[in-house]
Amino acid sequence: MGSERVGDRGKPPGIALVSGGMDSLVMAAFCRRESELSLLHVNYGQRTESRELACFRAIAEYLEVPESRRLVADIGYLKAIGGSALTDASIDVPAADLGRSEVPVTYVPFRNAHLVAIAVSWAEVIGARNIYIGAVEADSSGYPDCRPEFYEAMNETIRRGTREGGGITVKAPFIGLKKKDIVRMGVSMGVPFEHSWSCYREEEKACGLCDSCALRLRAFAEADAVDPLQYASRPNGG
Repeated sequence: MGSERVGDRGKPPGIALVSGGMDSLVMAAFCRRESELSLLHVNYGQRTESRELACFRAIAEYLEVPESRRLVADIGYLKAIGGSALTDASIDVPAADLGRSEVPVTYVPFRNAHLVAIAVSWAEVIGARNIYIGAVEADSSGYPDCRPEFYEAMNETIRRGTREGGGITVKAPFIGLKKKDIVRMGVSMGVPFEHSWSCYREEEKACGLCDSCALRLRAFAEADAVDPLQYASRPNGG
């Protein structure tokens, strides 16, 4: 068993997956308390790729993470594979339906497994043991790769497929939280929500009509907080 590395600030190195969304923003701000974070962002051919990347860069600046600890990976093959409204322009992003029981067409097949795999490879190189992902199950769109059992299975795979003694673990610290709780946590920490993006459809002004916009708007309303983003439409005047 090798000893755990320590970063420049006396904290062990960790990796946070930062999509540019509000959940990963708050999660990274929270987890930097226990780890010296490196930040991973992945482009996969999604509709709002440019805006999400810009948000990632703004979040990295806010967190004062140097360029040497940032990694932007490109897995555009997920767009070639298709099968999701986020990566296939021929599939419309549907209007919000937060009561549906089936997996929505915005699910990108097995996406989070690809993201975690990249993070694990990087963790082996830099000596990070903790990988943080902002997955939320309790108040989300119902994606199967946002369930606790998925990360339990991934951690067993990591244990079996990496160097002995590496001790790499994927953590989803917000998986059981409601989004309103994440908003409240972010407000208490003063995070710049204006540097996050949630809309599935648009890159300039959030549509306000897709599942992700509806979840974000509801979360801010329930948290009695003001969302700094501009929306083309706000259902029910929200």
